[in-house]
Amino acid sequence: MKKKIGIIGGAGYTAGELLRILINHPEVEIGFVHSTSNAGQPVTAVHGGLLGETDLVFSETHPLNEVDILFLCSAHGHSRKFWEENERPEGLMVIDLAQDFRDESNGYVYGLPEVNLGRIAGSRSVANPGCFATALQLSLVPLAAAGLLPDGEINITALTGSTGAGVKPGATTHFSWRNDNVSVYKPFTHQHLKEIGMTLARLQPGNKSRINFIPMRGDFARGIFAVTTLDCPLSEEEVTKLYKDYYADAPFAVVNDNPIDLKQAVNTNKAVIHVEKHEGKLLVTCAEDNLLKGASGQAVQNMNIMLGLDQRTGLRLKPSAF
Repeated sequence: MKKKIGIIGGAGYTAGELLRILINHPEVEIGFVHSTSNAGQPVTAVHGGLLGETDLVFSETHPLNEVDILFLCSAHGHSRKFWEENERPEGLMVIDLAQDFRDESNGYVYGLPEVNLGRIAGSRSVANPGCFATALQLSLVPLAAAGLLPDGEINITALTGSTGAGVKPGATTHFSWRNDNVSVYKPFTHQHLKEIGMTLARLQPGNKSRINFIPMRGDFARGIFAVTTLDCPLSEEEVTKLYKDYYADAPFAVVNDNPIDLKQAVNTNKAVIHVEKHEGKLLVTCAEDNLLKGASGQAVQNMNIMLGLDQRTGLRLKPSAF
């Protein structure tokens, strides 16, 4: 019997991508898509790309006792408020796409499968990682797991698409401003550094690395391209083997021998990674789709793990190369 899905915060970008995946997922069916502002409207009135794919209507209610799995897709801070106002049925699985429980409070497990696969499989509450956090962690965790993060500086610059700012229009997401434009925001202070630090500290206790992270707004809609440089004693051959061995059983972390580009990852749940050495410096590049591996795709990956399914179920998505 198929598992029933409920979605809270159904009008945003992450919910739209979640619906795009789940309406074709062979093991689930959607029970409700809740949206206070769009209740009674067809889902396709907001998510136009689903026209002809679904007849779902946004719900004013969210009967939690009628679903098996709940995805929380509302803005950051709303998840805690939701559970203050609603009682969670026993046995309900929850996957939260906001940052509220990424510190693993309230019994949540941090949902980065390439690090916490076993813990996710045994959990009923998963906090989905942030989009930048996913790309940056996948760039570094093989080194951390081997105890090879330096005590010095790790420098990271990452460019993100406009959908990373959410569906609500703003001055820095408006097309006429974003088009043909690039800018820096939240240098050294981005909120995802907290969850990145938590993961790296668990993998390499006592490490004293300083991550200098410069996020940038790109002039494209979706995707993240992260460039990381750090000191590393391994040869290029050794570090490539380290990354390939670490991700050997990770279906959505792909280590490529050749330099990568963003289009290899956009519209997929893959993080595509390349490593190369320049004298004593290691260069790691990582590309992902911020709405898929950085959000909704990874949420479905986590659901698959929680249900004991193949991680790739419903997620065999082809990149749009042109």
